[in-house]
Amino acid sequence: GVLNVHPSCLPRWRGPAPIVHTVLHGDKVTGVTIMEIRPKRFDVGPIIKQEEVAVPPRCTAQELEGMLAKLGADMLLAVLKNLPESLKNKKEQPKEGVTFAPKISIAKSCIKWEEQTATQIIQLHRAIGSMFPLQTLWKDTTVKLLDFVEVDDIPGFADQTVNDCEAVPGSVLFHKVSQTLIVRCKEGWVGIKTVILKKKLTAVDFYNGYMHSWFQQNPRTVHQECRFRTLKLSTAKKDSKRERGI
Repeated sequence: GVLNVHPSCLPRWRGPAPIVHTVLHGDKVTGVTIMEIRPKRFDVGPIIKQEEVAVPPRCTAQELEGMLAKLGADMLLAVLKNLPESLKNKKEQPKEGVTFAPKISIAKSCIKWEEQTATQIIQLHRAIGSMFPLQTLWKDTTVKLLDFVEVDDIPGFADQTVNDCEAVPGSVLFHKVSQTLIVRCKEGWVGIKTVILKKKLTAVDFYNGYMHSWFQQNPRTVHQECRFRTLKLSTAKKDSKRERGI
């Protein structure tokens, strides 16, 4: 038979992108499975060896991939050193707890401000940001957002200072003390330090170039024009060569 090293605790996250989905769904525990491949069926074969590990807080998919790669290599060596005994002790996968991890397309990088909470957007960034920077619309122009921060990590940020504003999902404020853009989500706010609009801009550069004139009168006023909007990619783009898996 043929052995496979799968970076999840099967049967959870069968498929080509288990690490991304682990981070995307906020799993606290993951692991590696050494399994026997079955012809024409993926990730359903018997388990030869499996180990669980805790997912580090605020871990990105890229960081988790490195951690699981080392664990998987050590496990595979241990199995091969005593292969007959390892194969003798193999067991079928449980029928309960099956989940699937389909490949990720660039369309997933489009933030849905009206539908996604701050927590979900931060998790999305950690899960796919190294492959596809998250995207949105600013005045009908596609922009990419980098360096997301949780509002709890922003010095001097107090949620009540913006709760009084008539903010809608996508509304953008500038937090001067921390030099961070603050964006309203379905629930909560996220901080953004870098924007790519033609070129890479810091939050300060973006505010000075595109927001300052609106906020001269009252820095806490949220203008309807001063907001990010959900980008909807065409089917052609979704199916483009940029579509990838892990």
